[in-house]
Amino acid sequence: MATYSLFFSFLALSFSLVLAADPSSIQDFCVADTATQVLVNGLACKDPKLVEANDFFFSGLHFVGNTSNAVGSTVTPVTVSQLPGLNTLGISLGRIDFAPWGINPPHTHPRATEIITVIDGTIEVGFVTSNPENRHINKVLQKGDVFVFPVDLVHYQRNVGYGNAAAIVALSSQNPGVITIANSVFGAVPDIAGDVLVKAFQLDKNLVANLQSKF
Repeated sequence: MATYSLFFSFLALSFSLVLAADPSSIQDFCVADTATQVLVNGLACKDPKLVEANDFFFSGLHFVGNTSNAVGSTVTPVTVSQLPGLNTLGISLGRIDFAPWGINPPHTHPRATEIITVIDGTIEVGFVTSNPENRHINKVLQKGDVFVFPVDLVHYQRNVGYGNAAAIVALSSQNPGVITIANSVFGAVPDIAGDVLVKAFQLDKNLVANLQSKF
């Protein structure tokens, strides 16, 4: 009986691990057909006979992004939306550019673990563990340093230098998604009721209204 129990526990763990990432492909590739109206968990496959090299190609990560915005950063994504050949492969990447003291605000990726490599400048990174600990784990990275953010945890990056900074990130999903905390909470459409946010954040109702107007 103990042997069967151990076997089924292992089987359950195996299934949970299998389901923790994008589905694996059962063919050489499945280039996204962005014109199709078929709804699947992902994107339907383009006819393999019509696939060409450009379906697997993206150019642009050598360009510095425009950081003249309120947060002082910009992300150049390379997900399945920009690179159809990523469909079903379970990976994507991007470039983050930072103005001096710019931030990539606290956010989560609901479908992906993220790994970051600094290519220029000095960047502080951090993430927060789940309730009830809410432990803040952070570190300052230099050029060439690498850091990983576990799937779905709130995390951020900020340039702590006086010059520009940049990083390349890789993610374990073709479409990792992003939920920017401030935008989601204070910029929801329609608004989340003000009294909910007043109680949740222990803020004055006028401040909550002001924050909602900004987002």
